[in-house]
Amino acid sequence: MALSLQDLGEQGLLKLLKPFCSDRVGDDGAVMGSLPMGYELVVTTDILIDGVHFSPQTTSPEDAGWRAAAANLSDLAAMGASPWGVTLALGLPRDTELDWILGVYRGFTACLKKYGTELVGGDTVRSPIKTIAVTAFGQVPSDQIIYRHTAQVGDLIVITGEHGLSKAGLEILLHPDLAQDLSIPAIAKLHLAHQRPTPRLDALPLPYRVSGMDSSDGLGDAIAQICDASGVSAKLDLGKTVIAEEIQSVANRAGVQAIDWVMYGGEDFELVLCLEPNHAHQFLNKLPKSRVIGEIIPKNPDRNFNMARTFQHFCPN
Repeated sequence: MALSLQDLGEQGLLKLLKPFCSDRVGDDGAVMGSLPMGYELVVTTDILIDGVHFSPQTTSPEDAGWRAAAANLSDLAAMGASPWGVTLALGLPRDTELDWILGVYRGFTACLKKYGTELVGGDTVRSPIKTIAVTAFGQVPSDQIIYRHTAQVGDLIVITGEHGLSKAGLEILLHPDLAQDLSIPAIAKLHLAHQRPTPRLDALPLPYRVSGMDSSDGLGDAIAQICDASGVSAKLDLGKTVIAEEIQSVANRAGVQAIDWVMYGGEDFELVLCLEPNHAHQFLNKLPKSRVIGEIIPKNPDRNFNMARTFQHFCPN
């Protein structure tokens, strides 16, 4: 019989988890020290809930841990910040198996290690539902902060990669028959997109004015949020989104429009950026798989996105 949390107790669990932590763990808090001159502190927090953000059918414990880390590192990237350290808090039922907890920490710290940061603190509490709460700390030069409210008319809208892959990956995990027309590498690509997303820290630094955010709640949501914050509208050329063949295949079998998954599927963790045309082209050379999908135009109610189509936690979906 597998050992569970109630067999070990909180102090026993903390001893078991210590190898995953930085040497800075051991006091009531981790000391950041002074930021370099000309830098700003960026802090972001995210919560993942069993049955909402991960489940045994779609996400191994290692994948749940990776996704929790990646979501917060993506938020740092969306602000132009490089990571300094991350904290992890778990809410756990008493019968949670230790293998599940250790798996979460393995996936979490594997993601942090890949992107050059570490676990500097956290907490564990009893909860009726498995809950993963993460706070990430980063730093960014004061003149390179990426805000949502600074998009200007004439900016080009650039995305760092493909959208809709995570949604298609989720669908074939839930409904394997939808993958009948896919090759094994294509299935692996979609699974990886959903279970092991890539925070786009490789897009940094951006030494010019950029407005933007990540697309964790969907490409359509990101564009709508940027336009609303900046008091502008967007003109899109959806033909340039280039719907991946894998997405089109799965969407066809599911009987839905693939473009809906591209625009509203969510959890792709790409960056959506608005840049002056000359800077946009410099960026395209820096990240060859990025592409221009439209431009910022004066505020026009006829070009506003229908926010009801984007994912919102407290509305029926």
